[in-house]
Amino acid sequence: MDSRQNDFNSSVYSNRNLAPLSPYLNFDPSYLKSSQPEFIFPEGASRNRGRFELAFSTIGGMCMAGGAIGGVSGLLQGIRDTSAAGHTGKLRRTQLINYVMKQGASSANTLGVVAVMYSAFGVGLSKLRDAEDEFNTLAAASATGLLYKSTSGLKSCLKGGASGLALALVYCAFTSREKITNWTSS
Repeated sequence: MDSRQNDFNSSVYSNRNLAPLSPYLNFDPSYLKSSQPEFIFPEGASRNRGRFELAFSTIGGMCMAGGAIGGVSGLLQGIRDTSAAGHTGKLRRTQLINYVMKQGASSANTLGVVAVMYSAFGVGLSKLRDAEDEFNTLAAASATGLLYKSTSGLKSCLKGGASGLALALVYCAFTSREKITNWTSS
């Protein structure tokens, strides 16, 4: 841009109090400032996201967390195994990438499946009971643990259900601290 064009642009914006145009999108960003709500809700609907809407972020978050945890675990295992095997250079780098990708994908898949089951049970229970409370969370987590470990035999199935219930109890205790303190103080 030459200096005459710069002078013209600055005088135009200063006279009309407009923000400069975005150089990438070629629009005035001041048009985006709005006092309207970000989401559109039907008349009489609550402003909180329901269990079904939260299911999508839960599933995605669990897949990403599983990928990250599995990737770090695969990296550590790969470092141990390639050191013990005496691999160096390109071979070691390739093996490390293989370990990270395999373990990351496996963990992401596992946690994603658990999140889908938990979300399906949670949404189903909230629709069935027409209530959104801690009971749904506890029941959904227990059912998820039971179903996930159901192919491993009765003993493992019960351990999975107990693990799901324990995790849900910790979660409910953490998220419902105010209810618990009000309940115990009464």
